[in-house]
Amino acid sequence: MTLLERPHRPAMALARLRGEGHGRGGPGGRPRAVRELALIVALFGVYKLGRLLASGRIAEAFGNARRVWDLERTLDLPSETAVQHGLLHSDLLVHAANGYYAYVHFPATAAFLLWIYLRRPSHYRWIRRVVVALTASGLVLHLLVPLAPPRMLTVTGLIDTGAAFGPAVYGAPQTDTMANQYAAMPSLHIGWAAVVALGLIATSRTRWRWLWTLHPVVTVLVVVATANHYWMDGVVVLVMTAVVVLLVRPVALPAGWLTTAAIGMGAVAGAVPPFAEARRGPGGGASRPGRAPGRGSAVSAPARRPGSRAAR
Repeated sequence: MTLLERPHRPAMALARLRGEGHGRGGPGGRPRAVRELALIVALFGVYKLGRLLASGRIAEAFGNARRVWDLERTLDLPSETAVQHGLLHSDLLVHAANGYYAYVHFPATAAFLLWIYLRRPSHYRWIRRVVVALTASGLVLHLLVPLAPPRMLTVTGLIDTGAAFGPAVYGAPQTDTMANQYAAMPSLHIGWAAVVALGLIATSRTRWRWLWTLHPVVTVLVVVATANHYWMDGVVVLVMTAVVVLLVRPVALPAGWLTTAAIGMGAVAGAVPPFAEARRGPGGGASRPGRAPGRGSAVSAPARRPGSRAAR
């Protein structure tokens, strides 16, 4: 091929975006960008509509919340209250956690899907199916088991760090028409973060790829410390993610992908509880699980800012 016969780079880039030259229409090809974007927007709309349809079962949501809290104490899981205490000792940490919860969830997932679409087109359909299947099954569980988050359950001794210190994601539950705040289980923050890490680990070759497990680990700590989710919300969604990954088989992934996925999921599931247990310290930390903090606690007055004398 001569230089004059060689296609121009802009034309080649446009062809890649359209899916031409990569087996479009085949089992591992890149689907059309416009159709894919429309599909994602439609699925997101269905998801948001389903969450709103699940609202209104407030008494049931609080009853389920108390049962989840009691179950965690029975299982002797680390105290969410102790994790939040560790967060509230620092202005920087509490604002970083609130910002991570508010601004990382959707952008990180969208950027991941775009990267897979452009750079790993043969794996994109599998990743998309995993995300769709996990989100759909999560929506079904939201409809079947409404659950109030721990920030609403007074027995936990937790505060809503977003409302107290900002940035806040949710308004008052009674007037919030954009989200169903009684859909804590499962935590799709954790589920999507796990899929992002799994996809990047399974489609990468660098030895540094295992660092992607930090994303779901940090997400778990953030959603617990900000009192938006219980430990069990994460446990349930990780089990659901593992089942979805086993059922939605990839079209073309490197040999040993299942072992890689298992190691990655195990790293996420195993890294958080020991850390949280260490935060409790000897004797269970600042407060015992299931009891509200005492008068000297950093969270006894939500209006106080972390880092103040009363909170130290």
